[in-house]
Amino acid sequence: MTQAESDPAPISPARRPPPRRGSPRVLRGVRAQSAAAAVLVVALALAGGAVAFVLLLERTLVSTAQQATTTRAAEIASQLRTDGVGAVGTRLAGAREGQIVQVVDAAGRVVSTSSPRASRAPLTSVRVADGRIRPIRASSVPLLDDEPYLLAVAGVVSKGEPYQVVVATPLAAEQRSVKTALSLLLLGIPVLLLLVGVATWLLVGRALAPVERTRAQVARIGGARVAERIPVPASDDEIARLATTMNDMLSRLEKGRHTQRRFVADASHELRSPLTTLGATLEVAVADTTDVSWRELSPLMSAEVDRMERLVQDLLLLAKVDEHIMALDLEDVDLDDLVGDGERRLSSRPLLVVQAHVTPVRVVGDRQRLARVVTNLTDNAAQHAEGTVRLSVRAQGSGALLVVEDDGPGIAAADRERVFERFVRLDASRGRSSGGSGLGLSIVREVVHAHGGSVRVLPAGPGLGAGRSGCRVEVHLPAEPPP
Repeated sequence: MTQAESDPAPISPARRPPPRRGSPRVLRGVRAQSAAAAVLVVALALAGGAVAFVLLLERTLVSTAQQATTTRAAEIASQLRTDGVGAVGTRLAGAREGQIVQVVDAAGRVVSTSSPRASRAPLTSVRVADGRIRPIRASSVPLLDDEPYLLAVAGVVSKGEPYQVVVATPLAAEQRSVKTALSLLLLGIPVLLLLVGVATWLLVGRALAPVERTRAQVARIGGARVAERIPVPASDDEIARLATTMNDMLSRLEKGRHTQRRFVADASHELRSPLTTLGATLEVAVADTTDVSWRELSPLMSAEVDRMERLVQDLLLLAKVDEHIMALDLEDVDLDDLVGDGERRLSSRPLLVVQAHVTPVRVVGDRQRLARVVTNLTDNAAQHAEGTVRLSVRAQGSGALLVVEDDGPGIAAADRERVFERFVRLDASRGRSSGGSGLGLSIVREVVHAHGGSVRVLPAGPGLGAGRSGCRVEVHLPAEPPP
């Protein structure tokens, strides 16, 4: 095998050794990002919930205490209205711990109280009418201490004298309850967030483990091992679909590798033929330096140079197609003119009858590329025809239909797609007498597809191929290529 026919470099990019188990940066990143996202979301939710809980707890405790204070003031006022000041004084005790009750007369004197601390002056200067109760929240009460209190002032008339019943309830117990709940939340939330982060890390790692195994298996497949495949899990989930997709990709890589090897081998063979001929011709010419020998050999050498130039141009065009860089120089193209040029070129060949049915039709396309399509099709037809080639072009719908037929042996149905592959000759011949390099129809298909059209091979129509199927190539072109 020559250097040109040697295996191309492996398509697989797996050049470096696989990373250690559990160490891929992508998986670490996914796990870390997932854990961080879960912790952040839960932290925001817990923070919002904790704030709402603390506020609701404080509001509930204060509301309960305020209700109890107001109820206590109403009870004392009712007793005072019925029994008088003297009887009420003995009932002020026994209230909630820390709660203070005052009975204040119209002159502002404290006539009865449950605590000596509140005997000197009223706890508040607020006055309310008989039968009314007013709740008050104070940040501090000067006669008592600097702690916040809930007060309730009830107005009452007993035995013709107006009095004010003042009940003061400290909020220390409620504040302690709120602080205790807040402390528990501040201690519990970080622990819960840690558990969430660890759980997310472990769960995401477990979920990504099959992905890592698939990645490691793909990384081990390379070079001569592209025929290997990844085991597909029995479960119908994302991992199974990923493995199936990776196997499809490996199949395409394997097919591309075989195509590349065949392309290199075929190209080297085709290039070697004219080079060998040129080399042998030059040896003969050098051995015989007469002008007659050079004049006889120069047409042969020129033909081989032209053949090699056409082959190189074909290979360059197909390389541009593979790289998706084949640009089209769009302009208005009269297909009937191109077919007419092909008819005149074929008519110069001896023993070949050319029938043409041409109607004016214009499309937008690359004139040079479309001329190449007509040339390749007509040359292919003339090469295989027994004696007749028929050309036609006409409008079809909003586009055009180009047909090239010959009365040759035709193409079997099983080979009508394969004939468009590169370097394919159905007779498997490599000799120059078979004609061409096997790239003509490949170029036709690529150029037609670039114009948004289609091409197909059929048996020849009536009137051709007596006793033979003949060959008919139809090219459908739109009025203009897609954007």
